[in-house]
Amino acid sequence: MKNLKSTLLAFLVALGLAEGIQAQDWPNLKEFQEANQKLGTPAADVDRVVFMGNSITIGWLNKRPEFFEGKPYVNRGISGQTTPQMLIRFRQDVVDLKPKVVVILAGTNDIAGNTGPSTLEMIADNIKSMAEIAHANGIKVVLSSTLPAFDYPWKPGMEPAPKIIELNKMIKAYAEEKGHIYLDYFSAMADDRNGLPKKYADDEVHPTVAGYKVMEPLVEKAIEEGLKK
Repeated sequence: MKNLKSTLLAFLVALGLAEGIQAQDWPNLKEFQEANQKLGTPAADVDRVVFMGNSITIGWLNKRPEFFEGKPYVNRGISGQTTPQMLIRFRQDVVDLKPKVVVILAGTNDIAGNTGPSTLEMIADNIKSMAEIAHANGIKVVLSSTLPAFDYPWKPGMEPAPKIIELNKMIKAYAEEKGHIYLDYFSAMADDRNGLPKKYADDEVHPTVAGYKVMEPLVEKAIEEGLKK
């Protein structure tokens, strides 16, 4: 009886640990696993492009599905994500899909502290690591500027505007150094506070249709440049 109780206790502990580990899908690898399997490898003449990012990226698909329709564009944005989470899922959600170009848009959630404190250097390092993984696998890299934000509704008082400006300088310098394409959304969208105006984002963080319409010709140009490289 004692052995049975010990075995049962060990089983329950193991079960609890297993469920705890399963619940800790911190980078959300499960989000696109099934979709990735269904997508398969593109034909040689298909110029697949993966959009890697957070809520701003997935919101693009949700608010402007027509921009993605009929194009070999794959959206792999997950709301709330930070660069370390994206870095963990980068091979699964980008490299394994065999795109010719990846468009990386990240950083604002790190500045907001969504997964804990991050220095600008830490954020830039994660973005650089994603770029290096892509480059090592023959994927052309488009590094997007982080979109302007004067404040975060879910984390007020973080004063992100000057931090975003500094982060974008770091991203641009790295892109120029390594020969990647720098995609400057910031200059086209920032207001006189270096924030995102309500005409482009109701909450001044997440673009509206009008905001995405500003971004679309810019990203199309960057993708075209990447495909020519």
